[in-house]
Amino acid sequence: MKSTTFLCTLLSAAFAVLVAAPCASPQNTVSGDREIDRKVEALLRQMTVEEKIGQLTQSFHFVKNAKSDQRVVNGEIGAYVWETDPAEINRLQHLAIEKSRLHIPLIFMMDVIHGYGVTFPVPIATAASWDMPMIENEQRMVAKVARNAGLQWAASPMVDIARDPRWGRIIEGAGEDPYLGAKVAVAQTRGYQGTGPVDGDHMVVSLKHFAGYGYSEGGRDHDEALIPESVLRNIVLKPFKAAIDAGAGSVMSAYMDLNDVPATGNHWLLTDVLRTEWGFKGVVVSDNNAVTDLVAHGFAKDQEDAGTRALAAGVDLQMSNFGNVSGLLAAGKDGTVNVQELDRSVRRMLKLKYHLGLFDRPYIDESAAVNFDRQPLLKAARNAAERSAVLLKNADNLLPLRTNAYKKVALIGPLADSKQNTLGPWLTRENVDETVTVRQALEESKRFDSVTYAQGVQLRRLYGSPFDLFLKEKPQAPWTQEEADAQLAHAVDVARDSDLVIAVMGEMGNMSGEAASRASLDLPGRQEELLKKISALGKPVVLVLMAGRPLTISWEAEHIPAILDAWYPGTEGGHAIADLLFGDANPGGKLPMTWPRDANQIPMYLSHTATQDPQNQGKRYWDAPSTPQFPFGYGLSYSKFDFAAPQLSAPSVRIAEPITIEAQVTNSSEVAGDVVAQLYIHQRYGTSSRPDRELKGFDRVPLKPHETKAVHFTLGGEELSYWSEAKKAWIQDAADFDFWVGEDSTASATGKFAVIQ
Repeated sequence: MKSTTFLCTLLSAAFAVLVAAPCASPQNTVSGDREIDRKVEALLRQMTVEEKIGQLTQSFHFVKNAKSDQRVVNGEIGAYVWETDPAEINRLQHLAIEKSRLHIPLIFMMDVIHGYGVTFPVPIATAASWDMPMIENEQRMVAKVARNAGLQWAASPMVDIARDPRWGRIIEGAGEDPYLGAKVAVAQTRGYQGTGPVDGDHMVVSLKHFAGYGYSEGGRDHDEALIPESVLRNIVLKPFKAAIDAGAGSVMSAYMDLNDVPATGNHWLLTDVLRTEWGFKGVVVSDNNAVTDLVAHGFAKDQEDAGTRALAAGVDLQMSNFGNVSGLLAAGKDGTVNVQELDRSVRRMLKLKYHLGLFDRPYIDESAAVNFDRQPLLKAARNAAERSAVLLKNADNLLPLRTNAYKKVALIGPLADSKQNTLGPWLTRENVDETVTVRQALEESKRFDSVTYAQGVQLRRLYGSPFDLFLKEKPQAPWTQEEADAQLAHAVDVARDSDLVIAVMGEMGNMSGEAASRASLDLPGRQEELLKKISALGKPVVLVLMAGRPLTISWEAEHIPAILDAWYPGTEGGHAIADLLFGDANPGGKLPMTWPRDANQIPMYLSHTATQDPQNQGKRYWDAPSTPQFPFGYGLSYSKFDFAAPQLSAPSVRIAEPITIEAQVTNSSEVAGDVVAQLYIHQRYGTSSRPDRELKGFDRVPLKPHETKAVHFTLGGEELSYWSEAKKAWIQDAADFDFWVGEDSTASATGKFAVIQ
């Protein structure tokens, strides 16, 4: 088995641009690649410099006129992004195939972030499920729908590690941890692409943003990132490397300046690491306008310099709003473009199109693109929303709701009846009208005599976003101060006349995502003011949060008895939340990011290194605790789980040998539920300082009432090695280790082992 896996990996790396291990038929793959190479070289010999540059040009399809059509006919455009109309995709493809000189098909990319048509929970939510089979299956279903609609390339997944929740794009990733992030990246890649040559039901992924975008200073989108190499190697690059090992076919370069060299012009990053060290053979596409922005960075002299330096660094396809590659075209005309570099990138793009079958099957069935069975996707979306929600607090077991105890329910909050904001940001061909809100789900449930809704407060961004153009739900007109006061007072009156209050609060969908960083992580607007007035009534209150990031809810965590973080749950969000509130589903999600008490604590994350007095780690501020509100990996359940003392396969192992840890976990309650068993380690000493605790294993395990199961974790060279800044190399130390197994990063079931020479 091991030798077969090794052979498959070798063949995939050597011969297949778009084959993920395990590969299906190595001999056919090799033969097929040789034939593709022959066809690519034959095309390349016929191409003019302008046509080659056209293959490296990706444009948004914002302008649709005779001039843009002529660019396709002239071979000046090789790829489009953000065109989702199947009829228009076919029309453009007909132009390229039938009217261009060399009949080279176009390739179409889209930001397929969390669904297509049917919207799933946002990526940070599905990461909170810690359920890799579910994530892979979701992406597989979504990829099939998007591919049948004419898209072959996903500008997804985002695998950036992010430790500053002020940054809006954490919503697209898996949070702060490289181990969890790498597992999620692999599941997403396998779901999108499959585990063999990419067929007609799958899409090529584009891992983004390579690399360091999630470390922008101050959490400000597009700001520079200053990242030591040890952090890059041990944290930032881990999910990228894992997904590339799983067969990822393309990588997207990042916008920002990385250590004074912009990522999109960074030869060390895009060539030395990505291609030479890792053996990546796929396509590198720039993020939008990232090549032209090399001038704005103060890195490139002008657009010609920017185009040629990006090409030399390792960028193949240049994405821009209107296919602006004037720099490359100028270099082509004056003869300064490096022809070898140009041909190298054109080969990669043509191979990608051949591997996707676009030369043989360029067109799509437009009726099949829109007429597909939505029910399996809706069912999967509801399941994903249920498994992603995190129960943050449940004082006196208020949840699940005992519906016979409450007759009149007050449903309060600006997100309780908003379809758009139940979906969240980054939407593609979504059906907003199909979205189920919390209000709709509670009213449909018929579990209460009455459900009375009051919005209470209005949420508005200080600055607009260019992505607001894509909103389908018409925004409310701004309230006057008098109207705002009246609406808040009305919501309090509705709560006063109820037996139970369910408050659905958080952020509007356009408060997260690209161009959506926040300086404060408090509940925006007057939501906390409204909660305080409602809490003073003495009614039982359940707070359901919808947001794309951790929020600072110190007052709420102290005063509101039950808090459920639903993130942005998607099309079936209302149904999923109702299922969780009523106990038809049992919360099992765990936080993929540490939740600070205050934004001024940032950065705050799990795997920090020790201090000279670690017993005082929680007392670093004189005016507040320096501990998180909720730790990484945290999440409650309606079940109760108990971990027995973990057992080791041996007290010590030699370097590179594996050691196995077993822990028995029991559901000691009367409620079936899932436990996410988590393994953390600490290396006591070594060549470099090591973090206090690092996640190195997890397993989501279903348990019936009073059932016991054994969970097993294996630690080997991969888990116990690290990049040492002292040695400038990957090493594994002989050292003593502590480990913990439990439900979150504060796990107390512990043990120790040694690694010896």
